[in-house]
Amino acid sequence: MKEHKEHLARSLVLDSEALSLLLRNDRRMAARIEASRQLGVPVLVSVLTIVEAAQGKTDLARLNWVLSRLRVEPVSQEDSLTAVALLRDAGGLHGHKYAIDALVAALALRAPAPVVVLTSDRDDWSKLCGSRVIIRET
Repeated sequence: MKEHKEHLARSLVLDSEALSLLLRNDRRMAARIEASRQLGVPVLVSVLTIVEAAQGKTDLARLNWVLSRLRVEPVSQEDSLTAVALLRDAGGLHGHKYAIDALVAALALRAPAPVVVLTSDRDDWSKLCGSRVIIRET
């Protein structure tokens, strides 16, 4: 059922846990991403998510290969202003704990809707985006 709803999306956005699973060659996540790609649904990842997901042990060749199969999105000034507004509207969230999520949320909100976000942090995404994105657990 989860995968079926992902296929109704016009955009799929990965958070750091989703990207981390891909980097660790998680078969279930790889299958979800490949199914979306086969349906022509772009799989988006923020440049910030890459930094958040990569660790000291991350195989850089694997990272580059995974990224070559995704659409890597930059962060713009407009995204930063959207993120500030999202944080304010979510009750004044602030600080590094929420900054990257808010910027990735800005990416999700500018992507063609409906947007599915693969995340391990449903609560933060619900606060930031409400019902404007479809949140799916990683």
